Amino acid sequence: MRRAHADPVDGVLVLDKPLGISSNLALQKARGLLNARKAGHTGTLDPLAGGLLPLTFGEATKFSADLLDADKEYEAGIALGATTASGDAEGPVLVQRPVQCDRERFEAALAAFRGTIAQVPPMHSALKHEGRPLYELARRGREVERAPRTVRIERLELVHWDPLRPVVTIRCSKGTYVRVLAQDLGEALGCGAHLFGLRRTAVGPLRLAQAVTLEALAALAPGERRACLLPVDALVAGLPEVALDGAAAGRFAHGQAVAMQGECERLRVYGPHRRLLGVAAVGGGWLRATRLVAHSDAAPAPHAGAGDTEFQEVQTREAR
Repeated sequence: MRRAHADPVDGVLVLDKPLGISSNLALQKARGLLNARKAGHTGTLDPLAGGLLPLTFGEATKFSADLLDADKEYEAGIALGATTASGDAEGPVLVQRPVQCDRERFEAALAAFRGTIAQVPPMHSALKHEGRPLYELARRGREVERAPRTVRIERLELVHWDPLRPVVTIRCSKGTYVRVLAQDLGEALGCGAHLFGLRRTAVGPLRLAQAVTLEALAALAPGERRACLLPVDALVAGLPEVALDGAAAGRFAHGQAVAMQGECERLRVYGPHRRLLGVAAVGGGWLRATRLVAHSDAAPAPHAGAGDTEFQEVQTREAR
C-alpha cells in the first residue's frame, strides 16, 4: 500500500492493537501517524482480539513473511458450557450444556492437545472456497466441507483457573486457530466452549513488552514517533549472519554473487557500519542474494574486471 506525499519510512512498529478494530484499520492509523509511504502487517488479528500486531514499513515489508511463518503466543480466555456459531463471543450461542469440570480434569484435557494435532479450519475464517472467503459463506448460513490441517501446539498451560472461564497461554505454529482449539477442548470436556477473550503476546522474536499503543504513538511529537520503530533486521534476527567489507558489499548490494564457501539456505547479510544489505543463500562456492534492501545512497556497483579475483574477508557467525 502506498500513498502520495508520504515519506519513505523503513522499520517495524510493534503495535499493541486495541480491541474492536480490524488489523487493517490499525495499520492505516499507524501509517497516518508516521506519514509512511509503504506499509503492511504480518498476519491479522480479529477485531475482538488484541495484543501484538507487528507492522512493517518501507523496506521491512520485504521480510513480512518471516513473521507470518513464525510461531505465535497467545493468552486466551475460554468460556465453558456454551458453543457459538463463530467459536468466539461475537457469534450467537448454539448450544448450552452443564459444566462438570474441576481444575484437575481441565488440565488433563489440555495435555491431550499439546504436540502435533489436526484442526478443521472454522467457517468464520479468511480461507477461500471457490474464490470466496469462508466467512462470507458463513454469514449467509452456508457451510462447506473443510479439510483438516496439521498444526503444532508447543505449549498449552493454565494460568488462571475459574470453573467457568479459565485462562490459558498458548505457543503454537502458524495456521493455528485458537477458537477451534477452545471448541475442541470444550467437546473433549463434554460441555462445549468458546473464546471470550484473546490477546497475542508474541510473534517470533517480538514480545508484547516491546509494543506501543496507538494512543501512545499519537501523543508523541511527529519527530519522535519514528523512534518507536525497530530496524528492518528485527524481522530476520533469528537467521545466521555474514558481514561483507568493501567491494564485496558493493557487488552484493547490486545483485552480484560473492565468492563464499559453505552451505546455508537463508542468512542475513551486512555491509560496512553494520548496514543490512539483504537476505541470501550460500552454496556452490557463491553467496547469492534472495532479497535485497534498497538504500537511496547506495554507491554504483563496483566493476568486476578480469583481475578482480580477490574478495574482502567474510565473517560468519550464528545469530544469538
